[in-house]
This record gives sequence, structure tokens and C-alpha cells, in this order.
Amino acid sequence: MQLQFLGTGAGMPSKERNTSALALRLLEERGTIWLFDCGEATQHRILHTTIRPRKIEKVFITHLHGDHIFGLPGLLSSRSFLGGEDTLTLYGPKGLKEWVENTFAISNTHITYPIEYVEVQDGIVFEDEQMIVKAKELEHVIPCFGYRIEQKPLPGELLIEKARELNVPKGPLLGKLKNGFDVTLVDGTVVYSKDVTSPPKKGFVVTILGDTKYCESAIELSRNADIVVHEATFDHSTTHLAANYGHSTNIEAATIAKEAKARNLILNHISARFLAEDLQKLLIDARKVFENTFISKDFSHYLWKDEKIIEE
Repeated sequence: MQLQFLGTGAGMPSKERNTSALALRLLEERGTIWLFDCGEATQHRILHTTIRPRKIEKVFITHLHGDHIFGLPGLLSSRSFLGGEDTLTLYGPKGLKEWVENTFAISNTHITYPIEYVEVQDGIVFEDEQMIVKAKELEHVIPCFGYRIEQKPLPGELLIEKARELNVPKGPLLGKLKNGFDVTLVDGTVVYSKDVTSPPKKGFVVTILGDTKYCESAIELSRNADIVVHEATFDHSTTHLAANYGHSTNIEAATIAKEAKARNLILNHISARFLAEDLQKLLIDARKVFENTFISKDFSHYLWKDEKIIEE
């Protein structure tokens, strides 16, 4: 699993940071990409990456402020031009479907692939045999959601020597055992998958939060997560402004991660008021509360591998 930040700014684009967009690259897990928010010019950012729009399977919108959605119609349109045929599912608050469809109607935009809409409410918004996505409303000035993405446990590794000891022949039976199925040999012997595989591996948990002030919902979504992506629009000296505008400070984000017992925190949605020389202080102050804190920048790339986060 990889996280690639396409836009990490707040409110409006700057020379250093575009507006909100984050790609969850699940190419190894399911051959697709999930996009979280789609601020203005997100597709321009994608042009500078290896992301292929036709590989985008799902788009999760946290809320309907412009810096999180103004790039969506253009990206959806370009996906048609680039040969996208598979269904794309849009998740977001009430009003998202109406806004997208009205934009298409007024601009006479034709989409060549099916779009499914899911109006997000608290609870499970998606589940299949691999993944489960939970949503919870945060505390912002308009309805805004955070998402918790959980990978279900992975099958254990096949213990080939044990399988050989039980006379399992080479071939498809080994594959069945590895995938959790018991098998019967030609002599009638039943070989149980649990006897020839290691215990299941824990899947990853990633929490991606929309705009929010400090709140209990953010803590619940972040509980024991491997990676939490949390906004840090303000710093500790402007805490009063953060609350007024429904946003958080770097210290509040770090406190959320600490109270949730998360493993890693990535600060996101950084205000243009912070210059390059300010960012190190934002990071240092947050690390005093929660040590495993990182600060995102456009195109920054984080890999989750072997239970560790790797910043690339």
C-alpha cells in the first residue's frame, strides 16, 4: 500500500501546494487506485505521476468545499478521453451527486463509463472480501467525513515442507491450501489448511480525515491505525482561529494520534501562511506530542511495508 499526496494545501492553491487530493495506491492489493478528495487541478498533478486515471476505482469526498471538489468534473471527463471503461464509484456527503450531474448537464459533458454514487453516512460505506471502509462525521462548518480504510487479514504463508511431509503433491492443491481451503488427497487423507500455513497476517489500517477541529470522531476513526492523515491548517499560536473555522492545529492533530494510539501521523492541509522555514517548527512541535509525525508536501510518497512506514 502506498499513499501519494497530490495536493496538501488549504483553501486555495499556492506555488508550493495545490488543493486537497490524496491517492491511496492499491495496485498490489487490487490493481486499482482510490482517490480521497479532488481539489482544483488534481488531474494536472496526476500528469506528473505514474497514476493512470483509468485505474481510479473509487473517489471518496470528505466534504463539498471547493478546495476539495473543484477538480472532480475535469478528472471524471478526462477519464473518458483516456479510455476508462470500468465503473467508478463516488462517495461523499449529500449534494455531491446533484453537483456533479448538474455540472455535466450544463457543460454538455458526456461520460463513457458508469458512475455509481454513495451518499455517505456514519458507518460502513464499502466492504468486500479484501477491504472495509468506515465513515464518521467530523466537526467542521459543513457536513464533513473522515474515512477509515481497513485491509482484512491476509492468508498466512504456505509452509511447503509441512505440506510435503503430508504428501501433498505439487500443483493446484498447494494453492488451495495457501488460500485457506482444506483438501483431500487421492488416498482419502484430508489435509487441513491451518496445519500447513502460518497464522493470518494483519492487514493495514489507514485513517484519512477531512477538515475538522479536535473531536471524538477523529479519535475513534484513528484508533490503533497504522497511518493517520490529519489536517493541520493552523499552529498552536492560532488555536482560537482553528476552532472558529472548524480546523485543527498541528498540536491537536498530534494529540488525536496519541490518544488514539495510532502508529504514525502525517500532517496535511497546510495553510499558505506557513512559509518553508516555518514547516520544521510545525513538525518539531507536533513531535513533542507524538513522535512518529511526518508533514506532507505535494508529491510526497509513503510506502507501508513490513509493518513500517517508509517516506520516499
